[in-house]
Amino acid sequence: MIEVWPGRDSLRITGVRPIVTAPDGIALVVVRVDTNEPGLHGLGCATFTQRYQSVAAAVTELADLVVGRHPADIEDLTRTVHYSSYWRNGPVLNSALSGVDMALWDIAGKRAGAPVYELLGGRSRAAALTYRHVSGATVDETLKLAAEMVADGWRYLRLQTGQPGLGTYGAPGTAGAYPGHPYPDGWDVRHYLRTTPELFARARAELGDDVELLHDVHSRLSPKEAVVLARSLEPYRLFFLEDVIAPEHYDRLPEVRAASPVPIAVGEQVSSVSDAVRLVRDLGVDLLRLHVSAIGGLTPARKLTAMCELLGVRTAWHNPGDVSPIGAAANVALDVNTSAFGIQEANVYGDPVHEVFPGTLVPTAGYLTPSDAPGWGVDLDERAAARFPAPERGGFAAWASKVRRPDGGVESP
Repeated sequence: MIEVWPGRDSLRITGVRPIVTAPDGIALVVVRVDTNEPGLHGLGCATFTQRYQSVAAAVTELADLVVGRHPADIEDLTRTVHYSSYWRNGPVLNSALSGVDMALWDIAGKRAGAPVYELLGGRSRAAALTYRHVSGATVDETLKLAAEMVADGWRYLRLQTGQPGLGTYGAPGTAGAYPGHPYPDGWDVRHYLRTTPELFARARAELGDDVELLHDVHSRLSPKEAVVLARSLEPYRLFFLEDVIAPEHYDRLPEVRAASPVPIAVGEQVSSVSDAVRLVRDLGVDLLRLHVSAIGGLTPARKLTAMCELLGVRTAWHNPGDVSPIGAAANVALDVNTSAFGIQEANVYGDPVHEVFPGTLVPTAGYLTPSDAPGWGVDLDERAAARFPAPERGGFAAWASKVRRPDGGVESP
């Protein structure tokens, strides 16, 4: 550690360590930053669940860059960590960086006696409007579950339904659906393009016009196929269509967006701030949908949010079960602060998560309201966390290896 300038007081960081837990069966990585002031510590989300062990190791390695520094120097500390491995970016380093970054913001809020959103300039809305996921093996099952959600007060629903093959995203697939093909468990893009409009035709007819509909392609289409799907869904007035093409082809997003009558939401696979800048600057997205920990935390996310404000792009931060409650609180702090807010993905955590993370936000009437407690307002019970160890290996890699076309060619998962 090199202290380039003296801190204005004696407060210093004394420890940085990862905490891994899986209370909902999904590996979550949290970074705890301790200080020499008794009781003052911060928590940050560093979750990259598919490579959580690598992230935890990276956190341990970068601790020496942070210990001994003043926790208020967030900009310098995060830039130092960003440059520390020479080859920067990538979800492992950025997730570790995010954990430190968010923990420093948590400390800043606790020192000020204020929630983090007040440090960003306060609220521009009372709460963040959210959407929920609805998926079923069949269209009938999906729409039955959607109707139940609507009856419970939800008005923004992301609909997914089962497809032949094991590579279906977001809903159950059917094994052996293509007998006689090299890979009978394959996923067929032509079937998907043909049947997805049928799901939304029925959804609009049965759920009515007051329910907003969303859909996740999960990066499965070529640019031309993405346009075909978007145009076929135009009559059903989707709120957005998510991740229509693979990140390797994001340079084609501006042309896809220009040809699409449906708003395009993209970004959860972006692990570089500069790549996120290009999505906004080049007008490739209507809604920027980043996994905030994958780009390095709150500090870069708030800068990208300001860019969205200036260029008319809205935010829709990624927030499934592999975002910790601390990461979810950071999302909501950004949501309520900016005029660029579009929608927030909501995850309803199970009871064990609430036990491990006291203060976990709970959606109410379709909204997430930030805590008014200092910092994130979310704590971590380490004894409870220890009762929920993460699986030694994640299941995503095994599933992804099976996502193939009927001819056996591997597909973007």
